[in-house]
Amino acid sequence: MGVYEAGVNGTATATSCSFWNTSMRCWCRWRWENHQQQQQQHNVLRQRLVSLVFSSGFTFFLGYLVLYGSIGMFYAWLMFSKPYLRSTNAGVGLKSLGCQEDNEGSWSIGVFYGDSPFSLKPIEAMNEWRHEGAAWPIANPVVTCASLSDAGFPSNFVADPFLYVQGDTLFLFYETKNSITSQGDIGVAKSIDKGATWQQLGIALDEDWHLSYPYVFNYLGQIYMMPESSQKGDLRLYRALNFPLQWTLDKVLIKNPLADSFIINRAGEYWLFGSDHSGVGTRKNGQLEIWYSSSPLGPWKPHKKNPIYNVDKSVGARNGGRPFVYDGNLYRVGQDCGETYGRRVRIFKVEVLTKDDYKEVEVPLGFEESNKGLNAWNGARYHHLDVQQLSSGKWIAVMDGDRVSSGDPVHRFVLGSASFAAVTAVVVVLGVLLGAVKCIIPLNWCAHFSGKRNNALLGRARSNLFSSKVRRFCSRLNRVPLSVRGKIKPNTWAGKLVLAVIFAVGVALMCTGVKYFFGGNGAEGAYPLNGSYSQFTLLTMTYDARLWNLKMYARHYSRCSSVKEIVVVWNKGMPPRSSDLDSTVPVRIRVEDQNSLNNRFKEDPKIKTRAVLELDDDIMMSCDDIERGFNVWRQHPDRIVGFYPRLVRGSPLQYRDEKYARRHESYNMILTGAAFIDRTLAFERYWSSEAKAGRDLVDRYFNCEDVLLNYLYANASSSQTVEYVRPTWVIDTSKFTGVAISKNTSEHYNIRSNCLLKFSEIYGSIAGRKCEFNGRKDGWDL
Repeated sequence: MGVYEAGVNGTATATSCSFWNTSMRCWCRWRWENHQQQQQQHNVLRQRLVSLVFSSGFTFFLGYLVLYGSIGMFYAWLMFSKPYLRSTNAGVGLKSLGCQEDNEGSWSIGVFYGDSPFSLKPIEAMNEWRHEGAAWPIANPVVTCASLSDAGFPSNFVADPFLYVQGDTLFLFYETKNSITSQGDIGVAKSIDKGATWQQLGIALDEDWHLSYPYVFNYLGQIYMMPESSQKGDLRLYRALNFPLQWTLDKVLIKNPLADSFIINRAGEYWLFGSDHSGVGTRKNGQLEIWYSSSPLGPWKPHKKNPIYNVDKSVGARNGGRPFVYDGNLYRVGQDCGETYGRRVRIFKVEVLTKDDYKEVEVPLGFEESNKGLNAWNGARYHHLDVQQLSSGKWIAVMDGDRVSSGDPVHRFVLGSASFAAVTAVVVVLGVLLGAVKCIIPLNWCAHFSGKRNNALLGRARSNLFSSKVRRFCSRLNRVPLSVRGKIKPNTWAGKLVLAVIFAVGVALMCTGVKYFFGGNGAEGAYPLNGSYSQFTLLTMTYDARLWNLKMYARHYSRCSSVKEIVVVWNKGMPPRSSDLDSTVPVRIRVEDQNSLNNRFKEDPKIKTRAVLELDDDIMMSCDDIERGFNVWRQHPDRIVGFYPRLVRGSPLQYRDEKYARRHESYNMILTGAAFIDRTLAFERYWSSEAKAGRDLVDRYFNCEDVLLNYLYANASSSQTVEYVRPTWVIDTSKFTGVAISKNTSEHYNIRSNCLLKFSEIYGSIAGRKCEFNGRKDGWDL
């Protein structure tokens, strides 16, 4: 028994060792072959990469991408760098942390007046505010992210405005999105001039969660605020401890995340309207609930028909401001979120409001939307309105607005990325047509494994069938370049034309992508001065032969943000009707009895703005340049501020072009073919008795009216009287129509030289005055 057992154990041990040795050898061989295979694959991959990098196709691809990229960089510098932007406070919070681009928008707040809630007009239309030291009228928006940011409270936007009226003082509560925390806080401002100007008081309420929609009301001598705090999960009521900046939590009204809620006293009951988007099956921005109580402090009971609405977001179910009572009727303000969030406000007349029933019907607000698009502060959407009656009987309203739709930055990023991807495809097509790209996909990228097979590589071997199909697809795809080159024939004129068109398409796509990435939202808005905006009248002088110029002129400039009205001084021929011109602002055609250039500066009491932009109808420039020029003029309203500088000097005096002024790095005259002036100051000087001799010369030469105005300004002041703003680009459209007033340049310059001599004899020379081109602060060397 013992010998047997030893033999058996020995045999088992030997067998076990043999099996173990064999397994180890197999495992080591597998590891070695696997390592060799991986090394082989790495070498193949490295060779492919090297061959790819040094291939003619890759060089072509990279070179054309660099070319298109260079074109895109030049386009970005030309269109979006604004190299001539002056170092003034024209920027909107440029040095602060505020006014950052935000996916929620760039909301701001405007003020409106009317005899009723249904006849509201913007503050600029009412001409409420005039100040001798500033441009008038004041224009919307009156509160922006810059208003708060420049006061030391960085903000990306301001929205959801509510008024609280105390006698002649207006308090404005609103949501401000903190630029640092990206959280909504409640800001407050004060006005003592009917809302024309606002003093930013600071942040009234700041919690650890998002706040908005600061509904403020008075109850039993106490001032309460009920902001939206749906992110916290409930509806909270705050009471003022030291109005308007100190508040304390009074109580939690409802433990539901109600959004955009208000309380109204009607028929002896208090009614609370709000939207709860947390429920299953609730349609966002399309839900409305009503609660009722005997006190605004609660307790609150739900309406029998809740939810009152659970409909499409375009219906206006979500509240959009404070309800109001007019002629005994209650009106609710809702917001239409159909096209985009907060597209517009809608007004509903409440016909039935009981504990068991609710009915309302939509009525027109009578509000005219702006047609200036992105250039209007509320051109894309407006979603909140608070309208109240003042003690005078007039109505005042605050409304927020935005020039872009919700999600605009993301939308532009997607379109820009798609444009750049399309440029890559264009480069590949060009490479195929020019023969630089021989194949779309190299066949060795699709090669299957052909080495020694073993059990460990069986799984890889089973994929050979798929590899073969891929190789066949690659082969067919790679025959496409030969087929395309055979049909287009790049060496022929037709083929070269096709190549040029494809290259141009690539340039257009690259510029489009750059525009989406670096061009911002595309708006050419107004520049504020000391936090306020204004408007100007655009005046041009023309006649029947230049009607085509006038139509293009009105269509383009009427969409500039600060243009209030266009006045056309019609000197000769049959005038057009105002309706013949595509304009977003009123066009007034002033027909003159005499064809005289003096008509340009004729006193016109119908002009309702202090600033007038004298702009020839054959000059086209960007709205952004116009707005920059207007901002500079607002800082120097006693000067002629324009875009065409000239230098008058020499003996005898000789009129020269802009190149001469730039060569000598100075100027002392601004042509009024494109210049801002103070209408009262300029027109009174031009039609004074002292200017009679100069006006006679203008009629005699049919020229030099702009030169005369410069002499009159210089004669009236020893300080600087002209200011130059360099435009980004200018196009003279008269060159396309052949109806330029001054066709013979040499004769035109000779007449103007004679004018210089005559005006110098009458009003004194301006040759001794000089303003330097230095891009920042122009000096006036007497």
